Amino acid sequence: MYSIRPLGVVYPRHAEDIAAAVTAAAALGVPITPRGAGTSLAGQTVGAGLVLDTSRHLDRIHDLDPDARTAVVDVGVVQDQLNLAAAPHGLQFGPDTSTSNRATIGGMTGNNSAGSGSLQYGMTIDHVRALDVVLSDGSTVRFEPVDEAERARRARADTLEGRLYRGLPEILERHARSVAEDFPAFWRRACGYRLDRLADDTPFDLAKFVVGAEGTLAVTTRAVVDLVPKPRHAVFAVGHFTSVPAAIDATTDALSCDPAQVELMDKTILDLSRSKIEFADLGKSLEGDPAALLFVSFTGDDTAELTDRLDRLIALWQSNGHGYHTLRAVTPAQQAALLKVRKSSLGLLMAASVGTRRPLAFVEDTAVDPVHLSAYTQRFKEVLDRHGLEAGFYGHASVGCLHVRPFVDLADPAQQAAMRAVAVEVKDLVRECGGVNSSEHGDGLARSEFNRELFGDDLYEAMREVKGLFDPDNIMNPGKIVDAPAMTDHLRDANLPEPGPLRTTLDFEVVGGMRGAADRCMNIGACRKTTTGVMCPSYIATKMEEHSTRGRANALVKALSEPDPAAALADDRLHEVLDLCLMCKACKSECPLGVDIATLKSETLSHRHAVHGTPLRSRVFGAIRTLNRLGSATAPLSNLPGRTAWMRRAMGRVIGIAPERPLPVFERETLPRWYGRRRSVAPGSAGPVTFLADSFTSFTEPGVGRAAIELLEAAGHTVRLESGGCCGRASLSKGLVDDARKQAGALARRLSEGSEAGSPIVGCEPSCLFTLRDEHRALLPEDPHVRDVGGRVRQVEELLAEAIDDGRLVLDPDSWLAGRKVLYHGHCHQKAEVGTAATVALLARIPGAEVAEVDAGCCGMAGSFGFEAEHYDVSIEVGEDRLFPAVRAEPEDTVVAATGVSCRQQIQHGTERRALHPVELVRSALVTGR
Repeated sequence: MYSIRPLGVVYPRHAEDIAAAVTAAAALGVPITPRGAGTSLAGQTVGAGLVLDTSRHLDRIHDLDPDARTAVVDVGVVQDQLNLAAAPHGLQFGPDTSTSNRATIGGMTGNNSAGSGSLQYGMTIDHVRALDVVLSDGSTVRFEPVDEAERARRARADTLEGRLYRGLPEILERHARSVAEDFPAFWRRACGYRLDRLADDTPFDLAKFVVGAEGTLAVTTRAVVDLVPKPRHAVFAVGHFTSVPAAIDATTDALSCDPAQVELMDKTILDLSRSKIEFADLGKSLEGDPAALLFVSFTGDDTAELTDRLDRLIALWQSNGHGYHTLRAVTPAQQAALLKVRKSSLGLLMAASVGTRRPLAFVEDTAVDPVHLSAYTQRFKEVLDRHGLEAGFYGHASVGCLHVRPFVDLADPAQQAAMRAVAVEVKDLVRECGGVNSSEHGDGLARSEFNRELFGDDLYEAMREVKGLFDPDNIMNPGKIVDAPAMTDHLRDANLPEPGPLRTTLDFEVVGGMRGAADRCMNIGACRKTTTGVMCPSYIATKMEEHSTRGRANALVKALSEPDPAAALADDRLHEVLDLCLMCKACKSECPLGVDIATLKSETLSHRHAVHGTPLRSRVFGAIRTLNRLGSATAPLSNLPGRTAWMRRAMGRVIGIAPERPLPVFERETLPRWYGRRRSVAPGSAGPVTFLADSFTSFTEPGVGRAAIELLEAAGHTVRLESGGCCGRASLSKGLVDDARKQAGALARRLSEGSEAGSPIVGCEPSCLFTLRDEHRALLPEDPHVRDVGGRVRQVEELLAEAIDDGRLVLDPDSWLAGRKVLYHGHCHQKAEVGTAATVALLARIPGAEVAEVDAGCCGMAGSFGFEAEHYDVSIEVGEDRLFPAVRAEPEDTVVAATGVSCRQQIQHGTERRALHPVELVRSALVTGR
């Protein structure tokens, strides 16, 4: 919820770069803000000086020792990256954050992060053995446990390191009473400086001491961390409750059964999950409409022992009247949907934002002993009710930490005051219950203001002395933990100027205008994940913040806050930020806030063209249907440029086509021509269907359309071919919004008026088919034809699967696909709009075929993107992320399938393996003559 504009950003490649940056900053008096993923929830990672983003280059795992159970990692290594490397050895990193797909080890060290497994594994501080750090004078040292003799030896050095080993024992001695008595009693602490760790009987350990210091004492460059055995099995009991208090009351019984974790999720999160495609499976698992769920997991290597504990808990809940139903989730398949939603709770809650009314993280990190949690939560709710604030409740009930995020509009001064009043009352409530104000996310700008009151004057002054000893010039992330500004300073929404007037070509009113659409981003960084999903392919390739969905959204918010936003949208620097967006639309579905950069880029491009003119290449690609039709009409002559090196180079010079990229082959026998020349087909009994003859299925891959139509007709459908126009997808991707609107209106009218009311409209190219139900509504929100057509769009795979199940289509059990593996890659737009389940289900109906879906993101082609010379390298790099290696790893007899024409082109180019459309495979297995 904070925003501070930095002076600059550095992407250090190694520790020497960090040391050089800190040395220069110290000489100039410029503050340093160390940053991993930059998703800390209390404002630790924003500052006015120089940002050091370690996540881009400092991402190597230098050593992993299975016998010692240790790893040596750069601070930019992501938690899931480390876990993937450790998994073959049966190991993992203990602290398991919900943001594990983008949380860096450095960020976790800075915050002293924990997670749902902290009952079993503790916090990050419990797993750090040694840290290589850069101190505030630019010197580099290793912090590790030392005995008294070694501490004394190091203390004799006339260096900043020496002063630390001399000065810290003196601070401990001066403040011995407060260090012993004034720290909060509850163990799960991520607040203040951990002087208590230096005062205990363990070896003097500055590595553990700077864990949780939020970059205010030193910049960590490398860490030696402990790994823990990864349990082979996990089983879950998911209790269903009629209220949050009822769920919390059941926690004590759960803890008596020695669980690995006990997690709470309230109805707010559950209801939000139902609106997201990727979480649709959750609803099928639940019983009734619970107001809260309690996830209790048991982990270990003995499944019988785990299920015994599971049964014991269920029996205990039944005998004590806790909950109305308990779901047993024993297999990974049963657990998948549940765990996916649980780990996405933060993002789902954020998605409920409306304008500048957002669920904010200013009291969500408190923790109390679980024995007090029920009473504490009820009193917490009373505080919120008194100030008229709503909130969602979820989190780690096993350790007394609930993430409570009240909805607040920080653009409203009265709401700012209410926020601060709630923070003060909750802070007092935490103290009364013997808890902590921050249990895993740190102090930052949100909570540091209250540290003097929470720790007491003497202990707080000891912490100020620590800061002065480490950082005498106050350049290391100042304003966090000690000497902090008020929590209401630097508020993001409060500091945004009123936007200037802007007339948009697309409709953004439902999300508060174009700036509101961009400003939905809450910076939680889900777009920075690199091991799963699609979002965000260009970030995966470059690892640069500006190429993430978050980076682009923030850049757009700044542009749209200028006095003349139309001129700002045409700015060259903004164009650089948006240029590598592949418009895959993954952000629309995978971003918890649904920040739709593809649509925002189309609008931005239209304003750029209005100022700078439309480039020739944009006009060429925007008119792809005309281009393809002409190519087919003049084939085979039109295919010569793709086969002639000098002509391809000439195309590169004239319109910027990458000469390395093979061009599509135009077919003389187009789909409309084939359809028109056929003998008439008798009307079927299964009802009429309209088939969309898109620009690619029509002219470059008509075999795909023929296969689909023949299958539909064999299934008893009467197929009408719509081949009279373009959907406008290509024009829209190039910012030619007016052209796209005309194309959309014309096609929607033909589809609506030329087909039987209510009949399905299908197609084989997802980018074109789903444009009918998505982009057309943004282009023509009031058009009745658009609304009609959008409601009738279905995937051809759905109709074919139904026909197979009904016996209208019969597939040959002895076809060439029997006993073969089919590796399927789904199209990004398909994943964003409806998911790939229908296609996978259709392929699975081929007798004897083994179907596997590639766990890969965007193919990297993205329509015209992969053809463009300046984007070619990034396009290939995106393909090399997961898709190409997955295809290359398959034996030659594996059949590769892909729904998108771009995907098939990219797979062929990148791996020299031909990919087929799924309907081609089904058609080849069809029993004919029926």
